[in-house]
Amino acid sequence: MAMVCLSDFEAYAKKYLPKIAWDFFAAGADDCITRDENILAYKRIRFRPRMLRDVSMMDIRTKLLGTEISFPVGIAPTGFHQLAWPDGEKSTARAAKAMNTCYIASTYSTCTLEEISAAAPGGLRWFQLYIHRNRAVSQQLVQRAEALGFQGLVLTADLPYTGKRRDDVRNGFRLPPHMKLKNLEGAFEVCKMSPLDPSVTWNDIYWLRSLTHLPIIIKGILTKEDAELAVRHGVQGIIVSNHGGRQLDGGPATIDALVEVVEAVQGRVEVYLDGGIRKGSDVLKALALGAKCVFIGRPALWGLAYKGEEGLQDVLRILQDEFRLSMALAGCGSVSEIGQHLVQFSKL
Repeated sequence: MAMVCLSDFEAYAKKYLPKIAWDFFAAGADDCITRDENILAYKRIRFRPRMLRDVSMMDIRTKLLGTEISFPVGIAPTGFHQLAWPDGEKSTARAAKAMNTCYIASTYSTCTLEEISAAAPGGLRWFQLYIHRNRAVSQQLVQRAEALGFQGLVLTADLPYTGKRRDDVRNGFRLPPHMKLKNLEGAFEVCKMSPLDPSVTWNDIYWLRSLTHLPIIIKGILTKEDAELAVRHGVQGIIVSNHGGRQLDGGPATIDALVEVVEAVQGRVEVYLDGGIRKGSDVLKALALGAKCVFIGRPALWGLAYKGEEGLQDVLRILQDEFRLSMALAGCGSVSEIGQHLVQFSKL
């Protein structure tokens, strides 16, 4: 079957992944309203394309905190990649390096940070952190990531507790016995409750600062109030994210929250977005509304489920080609020409 767009990979993954794995990746919280709204919100945004502009030479490169990537799409942190492909996060790292973009590796990886690093030496990688009740575990992870050459630390802020994902409850979801949370082996055997620390506050950013020289990016911001607090606490980047609709159901679509966050930070930190990106034109809409880059979560897993590293490269290449084409048809020859003038919100 010819894989022409991201929904082709989604259909393949749904057909061939074990049901328990598909349900875990697809899950949203409660009624899945926010999960679905992440995608639907893009349909309400219309382009205002400009004509007769020279788009014979296209430049789709951008920079993340000073490091150049080939186009403004990276790979969001998601857990348990071995559920999608035997080589797991090693394949993800190799695909990201091959496409010259950023991969954010999850605390909940099924490969170690060392394995991920060795799989794609020299690739641009950030490390996503959950702060655990056992702070020594989190401290060790941060210091391991920095020592291994990860170039950013992404603190996930929207998970004091895990959202209720009904299919996972029904399925009694747990990792198969042969898979492990490799970065956390042995860390929680004495912990009878959730290892996540629900007492984390803004002050813990100062604690993280004391552990590492890495830039800190905070993930999970949806309001101007929190965006302003993030700037005040000295982070270098914000990922506008609702955890793929897996946490609080009924929150805003990320593309709708983006404008508020971008206006609040006034260019003082870089703003990125994840959630609902399914086409190159979605990437263009997000950049027009102020995102510096977007990150894909579920589509990366669909690519892995299709053909591992090769399948994920296919997903990224399709997004890259669609983004380049959308830019050209909208009259933008380079990323620097993309702005809010390019879009309007539908009256529907």
